[in-house]
Amino acid sequence: MESEMDRSTSIFDFSDSPKFYLVDILESIKEAKTDDNIKGISLQLDNFSGGATQATDIRNALVDFKKSGKFIYAYSNTGNQLSYYINTTADKIYQNPLGGTLIQGLSSEIMFYKNAGDKYGVDFQVIRHGQFKSAVEPFFRTNMSEENRLQVSELLNDVWGNMKTSITSARKISSEDFNTITDSLYAFIPELGKENKIYDVLAQENEYKKMLFKKLELEKDDSKSDFEILEKYTIKIDDYFSTLSPESEKEKVAVLYASGAITEGDGFDGIQSKTYVDAIRKIAKNDKVKALVLRINSPGGSANASEEILFELMQLKEKMPIVVSFGDVAASGGYYIAQSSDKIYAQPNTITGSIGVFGMIPNAKKLFNNIGLDFDEVKTNANSNQLKSLTTPLSATAKNTLQKSIVLTYGKFVNHVAKNRKMTFDQVDKIGEGRVWSGTKAKQIGLVDEFGGLNDAIKEAARLAKINKYSTVNYPKRKDSFEEFMANLQGKNVEASIAKELGTDGIRIYKEIKMLNEQKGLQLRMPYDIQIK
Repeated sequence: MESEMDRSTSIFDFSDSPKFYLVDILESIKEAKTDDNIKGISLQLDNFSGGATQATDIRNALVDFKKSGKFIYAYSNTGNQLSYYINTTADKIYQNPLGGTLIQGLSSEIMFYKNAGDKYGVDFQVIRHGQFKSAVEPFFRTNMSEENRLQVSELLNDVWGNMKTSITSARKISSEDFNTITDSLYAFIPELGKENKIYDVLAQENEYKKMLFKKLELEKDDSKSDFEILEKYTIKIDDYFSTLSPESEKEKVAVLYASGAITEGDGFDGIQSKTYVDAIRKIAKNDKVKALVLRINSPGGSANASEEILFELMQLKEKMPIVVSFGDVAASGGYYIAQSSDKIYAQPNTITGSIGVFGMIPNAKKLFNNIGLDFDEVKTNANSNQLKSLTTPLSATAKNTLQKSIVLTYGKFVNHVAKNRKMTFDQVDKIGEGRVWSGTKAKQIGLVDEFGGLNDAIKEAARLAKINKYSTVNYPKRKDSFEEFMANLQGKNVEASIAKELGTDGIRIYKEIKMLNEQKGLQLRMPYDIQIK
């Protein structure tokens, strides 16, 4: 097969969400910066499916790429806000005249279950610790508490403010004008978007490709169309990454991706404790690995599973430095497992903190009675049926026991943070109590050390390990392509199937119901799913 990189002139095509690790995307952009075969980058990111911090990492890599003097152009059909955020690194943004981007700011909608529980006979028996631990509010309220409204408002304004600053600086738009553009949804109408400096050129995709053909100064060939010639000189990001030389002989920085809810068990559905404990032990046994970067993108989950993972990381820290890189969310249990770190990096847009604990035991006896089901029981002791049954109200003893357990777990959480962050218990408690913070505020109050992306964390880990020449290796081992194919064939990829059939709202409701089922035992979990869109 002809080597793509034998060509004297190539354009690097970065389209929607390649199917490989973030570190590989960043490495590809970094290599392209100094690769004489690459003359520029074409962005065609209609619907970037990553999160805000992933977008920031990629955006920063593209800004660095531009220091080479090479070009970046962007083309959009119908984009989302994060796609546009990345596209603003381009020298010019081309927009399909019948498309548009819904630049509208950020919002967070919470689903409340209390009325449904009252209607159908489910009593959500919840116990929490922390003024701001609003994870359980949906079970006993029908709207947001003032404390919760305060933290969510501050969070969204911090995140949007950071994105807005980058966009307005790149596009040379005043903050006031951008507020008007956002409030008026001007970007959704291409002509209005162009008038207000959101887009540079309104053009069909073929016209955009003709521009690239001229930019590369390609020669016409009567036997081929211009687009066929351009395609010959275009390489997609995943194909480009596959051309990079393997560096198996070098010392390694391991990157452990911890993404999703934290649960007990073995598998790849989120962060399952046995899978991650096994991965950490494999890292410890790999003599070529000299440092670990723990990439966290998690709202938390099971307290027990979080403790299992943290304990294993603390064992590993005796052997090598550990640097943590926060993604979009590193909160509650996601923040808990970061407490074995030498340094924590976050983005200003990161959602973090939520240092708090809660427990919930639903009582659905009334619901079952309403549909004709009755229950009777025999027990050996006063509380034999407590803390596990879905048809029993909490006894005073069980409630008191659960409360004590939550307070003890919260104390352990705060102590871990205090030790790792070199703070007192009272200092952590003051900024804890379940409150969620943006990365911007988290750095101010000492919950993170530096602003930076995954590459910054990798460089710091290598520096702490005192290694100069190194490559990265990713953990945990994912399913290979055949296993993924079989999982899809057998209908095991449930979320993907639901998303395909019911769309965004359908998958959101499914995840909410799934979360209810997962919330067994003590939980170090963020208030709810905050999606930055």
